[in-house]
Amino acid sequence: MMAPELAVHDRSWGWFAAWTLVGAIWALALIGMASIGLLVLPAAVGATVLVALRAPSSSGLPGLVTGLGLPPLYVAYLNRSGPGNVCTSSHGAQSCIQALDPWPWLVATVVLVTTGIAVFLVHGPKRVYPTEHAAP
Repeated sequence: MMAPELAVHDRSWGWFAAWTLVGAIWALALIGMASIGLLVLPAAVGATVLVALRAPSSSGLPGLVTGLGLPPLYVAYLNRSGPGNVCTSSHGAQSCIQALDPWPWLVATVVLVTTGIAVFLVHGPKRVYPTEHAAP
């Protein structure tokens, strides 16, 4: 008779963090495509290849979704006084910028980060450990 096996979740937080970084680099490349995105794109490709070639790295793949939500948080922070025209004064000079509405960026962050973490926690890899039984 075979011994029953006990499945225990092995949460590979290190791989999750690595994929989160990869996702953040990709999001930065996409958000900044009109400016620095093309310069960041090789780093995104390189980081993806580097992490993807590691055998156990797929256990943290939901971190990619979480990472996609980090740069939009920064955009939301930069536009925290928006939407509309935002002016500041410094040393007698006034500077005005057109700020975006920060709420869609913040919602995108919350959805992506929580989705990535939830998927990682629910569908994380499993290691199977045999249970010990006393001899009859």
